[in-house]
Amino acid sequence: MTWFEQKITSTATVEATRDAVWEALTDPDLLAKLTPFLKQITADGDTWVWTMSSVSILGKDLAPTFTEAMSFTEKTRIGFTHAPPEGEKEWAGVEGVYTLGDAGEGTTDLGIELGVSVDLPFPKATGPAVRKALEGVLAGMGRKFSANLLDHLGAREA
Repeated sequence: MTWFEQKITSTATVEATRDAVWEALTDPDLLAKLTPFLKQITADGDTWVWTMSSVSILGKDLAPTFTEAMSFTEKTRIGFTHAPPEGEKEWAGVEGVYTLGDAGEGTTDLGIELGVSVDLPFPKATGPAVRKALEGVLAGMGRKFSANLLDHLGAREA
């Protein structure tokens, strides 16, 4: 097994209030509905367990479950850090942050920085192909998540 990582960064200005965006991004049930391949999030305080549905990477179907320590800075920042339970090994995890800022009346600047790590049964030499496949999956998830979030908010990108 080999660990592979892929990072993405995205920003947008959303025609919705920061309160509305914050409310959507801090609701684990709604977040699971908005995010492709995310089956559910089980929240226990600031510990969220993310359960994915099957995703295919180079012909290998993956359905990881991973634990994230969440941090919330009131209506400006949502951080998440991979934090598997003590003594347990998880073969996937995410590190990242959502940032929210005012962009004018009724609009929000929304940013996301996300790093995904997965332990896969591929040799290290396949790294470029695996990272390219991960990049494609993450880009597709990001586009669909963005569309779902905008639809939920009754908003559009400014």
